[in-house]
Amino acid sequence: MDLGLTDRVYVLTGASRGLGYATAQCLVADGARVVLSARNSDAVQAAVAGLGGPDQAVGVTADLADPATPERLLTAARQHFGRVDGALVSVGGPPAGSAASVADEQWRQSFETVFLGSVRTVRTVAAALPDGGAIALVLSTSARGPVPGLGISNALRPGLAGVAKDVADEYGPRGVRVVGLLPGRILTDRNRELFAATGDPDRARAEAEAAIPLRRIGDPAEFGRVAAFVLSPAASYLTGVTVPVDGGALRGL
Repeated sequence: MDLGLTDRVYVLTGASRGLGYATAQCLVADGARVVLSARNSDAVQAAVAGLGGPDQAVGVTADLADPATPERLLTAARQHFGRVDGALVSVGGPPAGSAASVADEQWRQSFETVFLGSVRTVRTVAAALPDGGAIALVLSTSARGPVPGLGISNALRPGLAGVAKDVADEYGPRGVRVVGLLPGRILTDRNRELFAATGDPDRARAEAEAAIPLRRIGDPAEFGRVAAFVLSPAASYLTGVTVPVDGGALRGL
């Protein structure tokens, strides 16, 4: 299938590694060009090099909590590639801990980055996109069901799923699509850290795999391919929904 990604341009946040970088790889492999951002400059430059350099990718060192970040990304896309067709909005996972045990400051910092930073980026990019543009938010299966030990994520991700639906309704008449993506257990640094935090990462991984119908942890590329499809013109009638990428772990229909 031709996804129609050739020469289209996407901005991706939190994309120096993990799910954002895996999505960038899939987009570039199918002919798209990308502007990616993250907070660590060295990681951003390494990611750009891994994607083939400035003909395929450019990097912006930026924090999603900074109100100037969305416009910086749009400006970079226009200056380097002359257009922007969509965005993948991804942020790192908030601190682990139950909702009752997490300190106020962790709630504030996570809200500024994970929630408000994402909302600001979505609305800024959506307003700038042409007919046929698309935005995907990297959320979590916690948007549909709480994940033990991730209280902040359990609170903020469902709210972002609601925001995605609201924005999809508002910008749908302009031909702009908005979709939420719900990764489950994917073998990223984040999940490695969560496994390690249990004190017995091998056992934690085995228990996680036992709860997944496919009986394995996902590979980032498996998420990246779904995200690239969702952002592509091939998914032109897909909007206002959340799409699990979890090996069947969610039990709702």
